Amino acid sequence: MVEIKALYQTLNEELGKRHIEAIELPSSITHNLNPQFFLRAYQTKAFKYFVNYWQEYFAGKPRNNHQLLFHMATGSGKTLIMAGIMAYLYEQGYRNFVFFVNSNNIIDKTRDNFLNHTSAKYLFSQNLNCKDKPFEIREVNNFQAYEASDLNILFTNIQELHLAINSVRENCLSFDDFEQQKIVLISDEAHHINADTKKGKQAGDLENVSWETTVERIFRANPANVLLEFTATIDFSDPNLAAKYRPKLLFDYPLREFRQDGFSKEVKILQADLMPLQRALQAVLLSQYRRKLFAKYKKLLKPVVLFKAKTIKESQAFYAEFNLAIKHLTPAMLEALNSAQADPIIKQIFRYLATQQLDLANFVAEIQEDFAEDKLICVNSQDESQAKQLALNSLETNDYRAVFAVDKLNEGWDVLNLFDIVRLYDTKESASAKISKTTMSEAQLIGRGARYCPFQIQPQDLLYSRKYDLDLNHELRICEELYYHSSHNPRYIHELHLALKEIGLTPEQTRERRLELKESFKQTGLYKTGKIFLNKPIAYNREDIKGLSPKIKQFLVKIKLQSGMTQVTTAFGEEEAPETIALTFKRYRLSDFNPTIIRKAIARKPFYQFANLKNYLPQLSSISEFISSNCYLAELELEVQGPLERVTKLSAEEKLLALAQVLEHVETALLAEALCFKGSRVFYPQDISEVFTDKLLTFSWDANGEQEHGKSMNNSQETRFHLDLNQHDWYVFNDCFGTAEEKRFIQYFAARFPELKQKYAEIYLFRNEKQFKLFNFADGRALEPDFFLYLTAKDNTALHYQVFIEPKGDNLLLYDRWKQEFLVALKDLYQLETLGQDDHYVLWGLPFYNEASCKTDFSPAFNQLLDV
Repeated sequence: MVEIKALYQTLNEELGKRHIEAIELPSSITHNLNPQFFLRAYQTKAFKYFVNYWQEYFAGKPRNNHQLLFHMATGSGKTLIMAGIMAYLYEQGYRNFVFFVNSNNIIDKTRDNFLNHTSAKYLFSQNLNCKDKPFEIREVNNFQAYEASDLNILFTNIQELHLAINSVRENCLSFDDFEQQKIVLISDEAHHINADTKKGKQAGDLENVSWETTVERIFRANPANVLLEFTATIDFSDPNLAAKYRPKLLFDYPLREFRQDGFSKEVKILQADLMPLQRALQAVLLSQYRRKLFAKYKKLLKPVVLFKAKTIKESQAFYAEFNLAIKHLTPAMLEALNSAQADPIIKQIFRYLATQQLDLANFVAEIQEDFAEDKLICVNSQDESQAKQLALNSLETNDYRAVFAVDKLNEGWDVLNLFDIVRLYDTKESASAKISKTTMSEAQLIGRGARYCPFQIQPQDLLYSRKYDLDLNHELRICEELYYHSSHNPRYIHELHLALKEIGLTPEQTRERRLELKESFKQTGLYKTGKIFLNKPIAYNREDIKGLSPKIKQFLVKIKLQSGMTQVTTAFGEEEAPETIALTFKRYRLSDFNPTIIRKAIARKPFYQFANLKNYLPQLSSISEFISSNCYLAELELEVQGPLERVTKLSAEEKLLALAQVLEHVETALLAEALCFKGSRVFYPQDISEVFTDKLLTFSWDANGEQEHGKSMNNSQETRFHLDLNQHDWYVFNDCFGTAEEKRFIQYFAARFPELKQKYAEIYLFRNEKQFKLFNFADGRALEPDFFLYLTAKDNTALHYQVFIEPKGDNLLLYDRWKQEFLVALKDLYQLETLGQDDHYVLWGLPFYNEASCKTDFSPAFNQLLDV
């Protein structure tokens, strides 16, 4: 059977992946999204694929069947992608949008995200702007009369949409709306509208009146209509669904990748042979422990527990039992959980309480206050679920600590601070080998609860991703974990593990690897007294900014003039060869333009009001200086392509058009650079023995897979990059479990070691397993060079070289280019906090090691180590 090619694969083949990922996001996306939502790499990638698709396959071409699928994990920010695309399509001339889904609670949440400026989850910028004209987002009931200058959204569920289209009602949405103007349809949880496809019916078979045919009908009503579908769960193993959706799959980011990239909590299953109330108290104990840890690090985060019952009656009964138990909770009831058979995490909590000298009676009083009746929410009946939906979607900011439910908390529940789910029943639906519907539903609930709860301890910490994967003993690790509390039922737990693997929330296998410093290295003077110099993130108020950054000034803005060519051909005659117009290029500096026309272009853009510009360029004295100084606009360049007579003599309107694009680039770059921290130029000494320690590493494991990460370099049975590192004293650890590129570098280093040995007395190579970070001088971004090379000169043993090295695969060369720029600049820009007169340290960074470009880029730089 021939595999159906996904749309993103087609784009990669036709446009080139590097071409797609190199595109600069248009300001209609970057400027119109809420700046507090920093775009993650995969979200930026999703936008780039959409923009490339639109520019290459849609704009100016026959507009038929433009239906796209975004398959994205629960919690990965599908709604943010919707918002960015809406802003982009507004720029392309679309004004009317329909958001539809199968559930009203999702509509309420999305309406709040799109319309409520005061919401913490509002997705758009407070000042929406397109081509220097402000616009607003409005909710409408139909498109018979709408505001042509604004972005109009109709929110509906699929049932109401189906009814409206198939029955005519006054002042309501009708089929005519979709025929008479172009409309963008946005389908959330799109897997719910595929009943016909699953049955093998062809799309467009309008004889059968169903949700799916209704969507198909209104989509095809106007050839310019666009249908964007979003889902986290599409079953590509179904041949009918694969045939329909794979050719439309523009972006694929499943839960498995989402978890591997660190954007979810890790899931732990805690089995306990206890009654439901005791399991509930274990969860409360864990929840309160997390709250105290957050408070220890001055984080006002409130963990939440979900108690899931099988029936409404059981949920109500347990709610009453739990409430009574909390009111009469005693230290002895908690002590009883700390039995000899208790899980290590429970014992860890009691050790923490003891070491912090926290009285158990006071701890009980805290629990009684935090889990009092007014901080419990029960959502069982239909009426309650609707009435309390806003509370459920704002658990991060209200006082509720526990939720009691049966199955109301399904798709659309958006909560980040859920850390414990307690399964109050002990049943298994199926005796067959197949995963039961109930167990799969429970796995999907876990997936919704596993959204990462964002927090930062250090300013350089990534806010929305796990920080302690390689430091499992850190006390905050439990704040990156979701615990699913179940009775002791091995058969059920096995089935749940299978379900979690199927949805991608747990790896197929995990393997622990112990990384240890060699005992021989621990005996060296370098280990006992040696230093590594590292820089720090420092607060950055931009007061020292005296002009545009080199990155902004060196970017060449390219502008293509319309040729104005027209041609008439005879319809039934022989096809004539198209006329061609010779095009040429001319490069201009902004200093070539009259300051008056530059000032006119600046006046059209609100960003360039002087008071606002001073926020980004505090040393700027006037708009005149901004225009005329080489520190600002004067040296910027643009390249114009067009007919010779046009590019050499631009009209006033063409100059304004060109200047608008240059100013848009500068604005985007200034906004991106407006960060709060930068890396210090000064590097400070730290003890090597404290930075580099033994580590317990955990890897997703596929013994037969191509992925090298997690495979032992010492073991020839595991890797094709075998090298027994125990035989090489220059490598300080007992093994390497890195990527293929990292192992290639070690092989390269081993081959070059004899040359280094002639020059240096001491040579030690360290693998950096998240043991240290450096911080980019320009914007404070953290990087973790994979290797640290320590060298001591033979002819001067007081002279030490510290070299930072980063192997990089082809797929990341462009994305991580800023890291290479920092490493290469390091040796010319660093300063050292002085240790003493007898020791001299030189810091050095090398270009990326990449096997394909090693000879031209890395090796010449490495050779300099032999020439100093």
